[in-house]
Amino acid sequence: MTAHQWIALIPAYEPGPALPELVHQARRAGLEPVVVDDGSGDAWREMFADLRDVATVLTHERNHGKGRAIKTGLAYIRKNFAGSYVVVPLDGDGQHKIEDALRVCQTAQEQPDALILGSRTLGEKSVPRRRRFGNAVTRRVYRLATGLSIQDTQTGLRAFSSQLLPVLAEIAGERYEYEMRVLLHCARKHIPIQEVPIETIYIDNNASSPFSTVKDSCRVYGEILKFSASSFTGFLVDYGLFSLLVSLTGRLVVSNICARAVSASVNFTINRTLVFKSREKLLRTALQYFALAATILLANTLLLRLLAEGLGLNRYAAKLSVEVIMFFVNYLVQRKVIFRRRPHPRFQRQTR
Repeated sequence: MTAHQWIALIPAYEPGPALPELVHQARRAGLEPVVVDDGSGDAWREMFADLRDVATVLTHERNHGKGRAIKTGLAYIRKNFAGSYVVVPLDGDGQHKIEDALRVCQTAQEQPDALILGSRTLGEKSVPRRRRFGNAVTRRVYRLATGLSIQDTQTGLRAFSSQLLPVLAEIAGERYEYEMRVLLHCARKHIPIQEVPIETIYIDNNASSPFSTVKDSCRVYGEILKFSASSFTGFLVDYGLFSLLVSLTGRLVVSNICARAVSASVNFTINRTLVFKSREKLLRTALQYFALAATILLANTLLLRLLAEGLGLNRYAAKLSVEVIMFFVNYLVQRKVIFRRRPHPRFQRQTR
Protein backbone atom coordinates (compact mmCIF):
# COMPACT_ATOMS: atom_id res chain seq x y z
CA MET A 1 0.00 0.00 0.00
CA THR A 2 1.13 3.56 -0.66
CA ALA A 3 1.46 5.98 2.23
CA HIS A 4 -1.71 7.81 1.18
CA GLN A 5 -3.98 5.54 -0.84
CA TRP A 6 -7.31 6.81 -2.11
CA ILE A 7 -10.20 4.33 -2.26
CA ALA A 8 -13.39 4.81 -4.28
CA LEU A 9 -16.28 3.11 -2.48
CA ILE A 10 -19.16 2.61 -4.93
CA PRO A 11 -22.49 1.25 -3.63
CA ALA A 12 -24.66 0.10 -6.55
CA TYR A 13 -28.20 -1.22 -6.84
CA GLU A 14 -29.41 -2.30 -10.29
CA PRO A 15 -26.86 0.06 -11.93
CA GLY A 16 -27.00 1.36 -15.47
CA PRO A 17 -24.22 1.33 -18.08
CA ALA A 18 -22.47 4.26 -16.37
CA LEU A 19 -21.09 2.03 -13.60
CA PRO A 20 -18.39 0.14 -15.57
CA GLU A 21 -17.08 3.37 -17.08
CA LEU A 22 -17.01 5.00 -13.64
CA VAL A 23 -15.01 2.10 -12.20
CA HIS A 24 -12.50 2.18 -15.06
CA GLN A 25 -12.14 5.97 -14.75
CA ALA A 26 -11.51 5.63 -11.03
CA ARG A 27 -8.83 2.99 -11.66
CA ARG A 28 -7.13 5.11 -14.34
CA ALA A 29 -7.13 8.10 -11.99
CA GLY A 30 -5.26 6.14 -9.34
CA LEU A 31 -8.24 5.35 -7.10
CA GLU A 32 -8.69 1.82 -5.72
CA PRO A 33 -12.31 0.86 -6.56
CA VAL A 34 -14.38 -1.12 -4.04
CA VAL A 35 -17.86 -1.85 -5.44
CA VAL A 36 -20.78 -3.11 -3.36
CA ASP A 37 -23.53 -4.90 -5.28
CA ASP A 38 -26.48 -4.18 -3.02
CA GLY A 39 -28.66 -7.14 -4.06
CA SER A 40 -29.10 -6.16 -7.71
CA GLY A 41 -29.99 -9.72 -8.73
CA ASP A 42 -29.25 -12.14 -11.56
CA ALA A 43 -29.68 -9.63 -14.38
CA TRP A 44 -26.63 -7.70 -13.15
CA ARG A 45 -24.32 -10.59 -12.22
CA GLU A 46 -22.41 -10.47 -15.49
CA MET A 47 -21.76 -6.74 -15.15
CA PHE A 48 -20.37 -7.15 -11.65
CA ALA A 49 -18.36 -10.22 -12.67
CA ASP A 50 -16.67 -8.23 -15.44
CA LEU A 51 -15.69 -5.55 -12.91
CA ARG A 52 -13.72 -8.00 -10.76
CA ASP A 53 -10.71 -7.59 -13.07
CA VAL A 54 -10.35 -3.91 -12.10
CA ALA A 55 -12.12 -3.65 -8.73
CA THR A 56 -12.98 -5.44 -5.53
CA VAL A 57 -16.65 -6.43 -5.74
CA LEU A 58 -18.65 -7.20 -2.60
CA THR A 59 -22.14 -8.66 -2.83
CA HIS A 60 -25.34 -8.45 -0.80
CA GLU A 61 -27.67 -11.31 -1.67
CA ARG A 62 -30.63 -8.98 -1.18
CA ASN A 63 -31.08 -5.22 -1.19
CA HIS A 64 -30.31 -3.60 2.17
CA GLY A 65 -30.02 0.07 1.22
CA LYS A 66 -27.28 2.59 0.51
CA GLY A 67 -26.31 3.07 4.16
CA ARG A 68 -25.78 -0.65 4.71
CA ALA A 69 -23.83 -0.94 1.42
CA ILE A 70 -21.51 1.88 2.47
CA LYS A 71 -20.91 0.27 5.87
CA THR A 72 -20.23 -3.11 4.23
CA GLY A 73 -17.59 -1.38 2.12
CA LEU A 74 -16.14 0.42 5.14
CA ALA A 75 -15.89 -2.86 7.07
CA TYR A 76 -13.98 -4.45 4.16
CA ILE A 77 -11.67 -1.46 3.83
CA ARG A 78 -10.87 -1.37 7.55
CA LYS A 79 -9.97 -5.06 7.44
CA ASN A 80 -7.93 -5.07 4.25
CA PHE A 81 -6.19 -1.68 4.05
CA ALA A 82 -3.46 -0.55 6.40
CA GLY A 83 -1.76 2.73 7.13
CA SER A 84 -3.17 6.12 6.16
CA TYR A 85 -5.73 6.33 3.36
CA VAL A 86 -8.74 8.32 2.15
CA VAL A 87 -12.17 6.91 1.24
CA VAL A 88 -14.50 8.62 -1.21
CA PRO A 89 -18.00 7.13 -1.71
CA LEU A 90 -19.23 7.63 -5.29
CA ASP A 91 -22.72 7.18 -6.73
CA GLY A 92 -22.69 4.45 -9.37
CA ASP A 93 -24.93 6.34 -11.81
CA GLY A 94 -22.31 8.79 -13.12
CA GLN A 95 -23.50 11.78 -11.09
CA HIS A 96 -19.96 12.47 -9.84
CA LYS A 97 -16.96 13.44 -11.93
CA ILE A 98 -13.68 11.74 -11.14
CA GLU A 99 -11.96 15.15 -11.15
CA ASP A 100 -14.25 16.26 -8.32
CA ALA A 101 -13.64 13.02 -6.43
CA LEU A 102 -9.90 13.66 -6.61
CA ARG A 103 -10.39 17.20 -5.29
CA VAL A 104 -12.34 16.10 -2.22
CA CYS A 105 -9.79 13.32 -1.62
CA GLN A 106 -6.96 15.82 -1.69
CA THR A 107 -8.76 17.99 0.85
CA ALA A 108 -9.47 14.99 3.09
CA GLN A 109 -5.81 13.99 2.96
CA GLU A 110 -4.79 17.50 3.99
CA GLN A 111 -7.42 17.59 6.76
CA PRO A 112 -7.67 14.02 8.12
CA ASP A 113 -9.85 15.00 11.07
CA ALA A 114 -12.58 16.51 8.85
CA LEU A 115 -15.50 15.22 6.77
CA ILE A 116 -15.27 16.71 3.28
CA LEU A 117 -18.44 17.28 1.25
CA GLY A 118 -18.57 17.78 -2.50
CA SER A 119 -21.05 20.65 -2.59
CA ARG A 120 -23.22 21.27 -5.65
CA THR A 121 -24.89 24.55 -6.61
CA LEU A 122 -28.48 23.41 -6.27
CA GLY A 123 -30.18 26.66 -7.22
CA GLU A 124 -29.44 26.11 -10.92
CA LYS A 125 -32.35 25.47 -13.29
CA SER A 126 -30.64 22.29 -14.52
CA VAL A 127 -31.31 20.72 -11.12
CA PRO A 128 -34.64 18.84 -10.95
CA ARG A 129 -37.27 20.86 -9.12
CA ARG A 130 -37.91 18.19 -6.48
CA ARG A 131 -34.17 18.12 -5.71
CA ARG A 132 -34.01 21.92 -5.35
CA PHE A 133 -37.02 21.84 -3.04
CA GLY A 134 -35.78 18.82 -1.07
CA ASN A 135 -32.35 20.29 -0.46
CA ALA A 136 -33.77 23.68 0.51
CA VAL A 137 -36.01 22.07 3.13
CA THR A 138 -33.31 19.70 4.40
CA ARG A 139 -30.74 22.48 4.61
CA ARG A 140 -33.03 24.54 6.83
CA VAL A 141 -34.02 21.56 8.96
CA TYR A 142 -30.37 20.66 9.46
CA ARG A 143 -29.49 24.22 10.43
CA LEU A 144 -32.39 24.28 12.88
CA ALA A 145 -31.28 20.95 14.37
CA THR A 146 -27.53 21.70 14.64
CA GLY A 147 -26.90 25.41 14.29
CA LEU A 148 -24.62 24.66 11.31
CA SER A 149 -25.18 25.84 7.75
CA ILE A 150 -24.40 23.43 4.90
CA GLN A 151 -24.96 24.33 1.26
CA ASP A 152 -25.62 20.76 0.05
CA THR A 153 -26.86 18.36 2.73
CA GLN A 154 -27.84 15.71 0.19
CA THR A 155 -24.54 15.30 -1.62
CA GLY A 156 -23.36 11.73 -1.99
CA LEU A 157 -19.79 12.77 -2.81
CA ARG A 158 -17.92 12.81 0.49
CA ALA A 159 -14.36 12.05 1.44
CA PHE A 160 -12.77 11.18 4.78
CA SER A 161 -9.53 9.77 6.06
CA SER A 162 -8.96 6.41 7.73
CA GLN A 163 -8.92 8.37 11.00
CA LEU A 164 -12.72 8.80 10.80
CA LEU A 165 -13.58 5.28 9.62
CA PRO A 166 -14.25 3.76 13.08
CA VAL A 167 -16.72 6.56 13.83
CA LEU A 168 -18.55 6.48 10.49
CA ALA A 169 -18.78 2.69 10.45
CA GLU A 170 -20.76 2.66 13.70
CA ILE A 171 -23.41 5.28 12.83
CA ALA A 172 -26.91 3.81 12.61
CA GLY A 173 -28.87 3.81 9.35
CA GLU A 174 -29.46 1.37 6.54
CA ARG A 175 -30.72 3.53 3.69
CA TYR A 176 -30.52 7.20 2.72
CA GLU A 177 -31.01 8.33 6.30
CA TYR A 178 -27.46 7.14 7.01
CA GLU A 179 -25.94 10.06 5.12
CA MET A 180 -27.97 12.61 7.09
CA ARG A 181 -27.15 10.85 10.35
CA VAL A 182 -23.46 11.19 9.48
CA LEU A 183 -23.91 14.96 9.25
CA LEU A 184 -25.85 15.06 12.52
CA HIS A 185 -23.26 12.88 14.26
CA CYS A 186 -20.40 15.08 13.07
CA ALA A 187 -22.20 18.12 14.46
CA ARG A 188 -22.71 16.38 17.82
CA LYS A 189 -19.09 15.23 18.07
CA HIS A 190 -17.61 18.51 16.80
CA ILE A 191 -16.04 16.76 13.81
CA PRO A 192 -15.17 19.50 11.30
CA ILE A 193 -17.19 19.59 8.08
CA GLN A 194 -15.83 21.33 5.01
CA GLU A 195 -17.52 21.81 1.65
CA VAL A 196 -15.63 21.77 -1.63
CA PRO A 197 -17.57 23.09 -4.66
CA ILE A 198 -18.14 20.49 -7.37
CA GLU A 199 -19.94 20.37 -10.71
CA THR A 200 -23.69 19.79 -10.60
CA ILE A 201 -24.65 16.80 -12.76
CA TYR A 202 -28.13 15.33 -13.15
CA ILE A 203 -28.56 12.63 -15.79
CA ASP A 204 -32.08 12.16 -17.24
CA ASN A 205 -33.51 14.40 -14.52
CA ASN A 206 -31.97 12.08 -11.91
CA ALA A 207 -34.34 9.31 -12.97
CA SER A 208 -31.91 6.58 -11.98
CA SER A 209 -31.83 7.58 -8.32
CA PRO A 210 -33.69 5.12 -6.06
CA PHE A 211 -34.29 7.91 -3.50
CA SER A 212 -37.95 7.88 -2.44
CA THR A 213 -38.95 11.50 -1.81
CA VAL A 214 -41.60 10.78 0.82
CA LYS A 215 -40.26 7.63 2.52
CA ASP A 216 -36.60 8.62 2.63
CA SER A 217 -37.36 12.22 3.59
CA CYS A 218 -39.17 10.87 6.65
CA ARG A 219 -35.98 9.01 7.59
CA VAL A 220 -33.85 12.11 6.98
CA TYR A 221 -36.01 14.31 9.21
CA GLY A 222 -36.01 11.80 12.05
CA GLU A 223 -34.51 14.13 14.66
CA ILE A 224 -37.17 16.79 14.19
CA LEU A 225 -39.85 14.09 14.26
CA LYS A 226 -38.42 12.75 17.53
CA PHE A 227 -38.61 16.21 19.08
CA SER A 228 -42.17 16.59 17.82
CA ALA A 229 -43.10 13.21 19.33
CA SER A 230 -41.52 14.21 22.64
CA SER A 231 -43.34 17.52 22.63
CA PHE A 232 -46.60 15.82 21.72
CA THR A 233 -46.17 13.41 24.64
CA GLY A 234 -45.60 16.37 26.95
CA PHE A 235 -48.60 18.10 25.43
CA LEU A 236 -50.84 15.10 26.08
CA VAL A 237 -49.74 15.01 29.72
CA ASP A 238 -50.16 18.76 30.04
CA TYR A 239 -53.51 19.03 28.27
CA GLY A 240 -54.92 15.96 29.99
CA LEU A 241 -54.02 17.21 33.48
CA PHE A 242 -55.14 20.75 32.62
CA SER A 243 -58.55 19.54 31.46
CA LEU A 244 -58.97 17.29 34.48
CA LEU A 245 -57.98 19.96 37.01
CA VAL A 246 -60.09 22.67 35.37
CA SER A 247 -63.12 20.40 35.42
CA LEU A 248 -62.51 19.53 39.11
CA THR A 249 -61.53 22.95 40.45
CA GLY A 250 -62.65 25.50 37.90
CA ARG A 251 -59.37 27.37 38.51
CA LEU A 252 -57.68 28.25 35.23
CA VAL A 253 -54.26 29.50 36.40
CA VAL A 254 -53.65 26.90 39.13
CA SER A 255 -54.65 24.08 36.79
CA ASN A 256 -52.30 25.38 34.08
CA ILE A 257 -49.34 25.68 36.50
CA CYS A 258 -49.78 22.18 37.94
CA ALA A 259 -50.19 20.57 34.53
CA ARG A 260 -47.17 22.43 33.15
CA ALA A 261 -44.92 21.38 36.05
CA VAL A 262 -45.64 17.69 35.49
CA SER A 263 -45.39 17.81 31.69
CA ALA A 264 -42.13 19.82 31.84
CA SER A 265 -40.48 17.06 33.90
CA VAL A 266 -41.61 14.43 31.41
CA ASN A 267 -40.45 16.49 28.43
CA PHE A 268 -37.02 17.27 29.94
CA THR A 269 -36.28 13.60 30.58
CA ILE A 270 -37.26 12.53 27.06
CA ASN A 271 -35.41 15.36 25.30
CA ARG A 272 -32.21 14.98 27.29
CA THR A 273 -31.91 11.20 26.96
CA LEU A 274 -33.59 10.35 23.63
CA VAL A 275 -33.88 13.39 21.37
CA PHE A 276 -30.76 15.51 21.86
CA LYS A 277 -28.76 12.80 23.68
CA SER A 278 -27.01 15.49 25.68
CA ARG A 279 -23.85 14.71 27.62
CA GLU A 280 -23.80 18.06 29.36
CA LYS A 281 -23.95 18.02 33.14
CA LEU A 282 -27.39 17.07 34.41
CA LEU A 283 -27.59 19.88 36.97
CA ARG A 284 -26.68 22.58 34.46
CA THR A 285 -29.10 21.43 31.79
CA ALA A 286 -31.83 20.85 34.38
CA LEU A 287 -31.45 24.37 35.78
CA GLN A 288 -31.48 25.87 32.28
CA TYR A 289 -34.42 23.75 31.21
CA PHE A 290 -36.59 24.58 34.19
CA ALA A 291 -35.67 28.26 33.91
CA LEU A 292 -36.93 28.00 30.34
CA ALA A 293 -39.99 26.07 31.56
CA ALA A 294 -40.75 28.80 34.11
CA THR A 295 -40.43 31.48 31.44
CA ILE A 296 -42.59 29.47 29.04
CA LEU A 297 -45.10 28.92 31.83
CA LEU A 298 -45.34 32.63 32.53
CA ALA A 299 -45.73 33.48 28.85
CA ASN A 300 -48.11 30.55 28.42
CA THR A 301 -50.30 31.65 31.34
CA LEU A 302 -50.40 35.32 30.34
CA LEU A 303 -51.25 34.46 26.74
CA LEU A 304 -53.83 31.92 27.87
CA ARG A 305 -55.53 34.48 30.11
CA LEU A 306 -55.46 37.04 27.32
CA LEU A 307 -57.14 34.68 24.86
CA ALA A 308 -59.58 33.00 27.26
CA GLU A 309 -60.51 35.83 29.60
CA GLY A 310 -59.55 38.94 27.68
CA LEU A 311 -60.79 37.96 24.24
CA GLY A 312 -63.40 35.45 25.32
CA LEU A 313 -62.00 32.47 23.37
CA ASN A 314 -63.07 29.00 24.50
CA ARG A 315 -60.66 27.82 27.23
CA TYR A 316 -59.75 24.60 25.51
CA ALA A 317 -59.30 26.26 22.11
CA ALA A 318 -57.18 28.95 23.75
CA LYS A 319 -55.00 26.28 25.36
CA LEU A 320 -54.43 24.57 21.99
CA SER A 321 -53.48 27.87 20.30
CA VAL A 322 -51.00 28.78 23.02
CA GLU A 323 -49.36 25.32 22.90
CA VAL A 324 -48.70 25.60 19.16
CA ILE A 325 -46.91 28.93 19.64
CA MET A 326 -44.91 27.69 22.62
CA PHE A 327 -43.81 24.56 20.72
CA PHE A 328 -41.65 26.55 18.32
CA VAL A 329 -40.25 28.82 21.03
CA ASN A 330 -39.45 25.78 23.19
CA TYR A 331 -37.65 23.90 20.40
CA LEU A 332 -35.47 26.81 19.33
CA VAL A 333 -34.29 27.59 22.86
CA GLN A 334 -33.55 23.94 23.68
CA ARG A 335 -31.76 23.36 20.39
CA LYS A 336 -29.64 26.52 20.43
CA VAL A 337 -29.08 27.10 24.16
CA ILE A 338 -29.74 24.20 26.52
CA PHE A 339 -28.73 21.16 24.47
CA ARG A 340 -26.69 23.07 21.90
CA ARG A 341 -23.93 21.45 19.89
CA ARG A 342 -21.16 23.96 19.58
CA PRO A 343 -19.88 24.29 15.98
CA HIS A 344 -16.26 23.44 15.41
CA PRO A 345 -14.18 26.51 14.45
CA ARG A 346 -12.99 24.72 11.30
CA PHE A 347 -16.48 24.19 9.90
CA GLN A 348 -16.30 26.06 6.60
CA ARG A 349 -16.99 26.03 2.89
CA GLN A 350 -14.22 26.42 0.36
CA THR A 351 -14.44 28.68 -2.65
CA ARG A 352 -12.97 27.79 -5.98
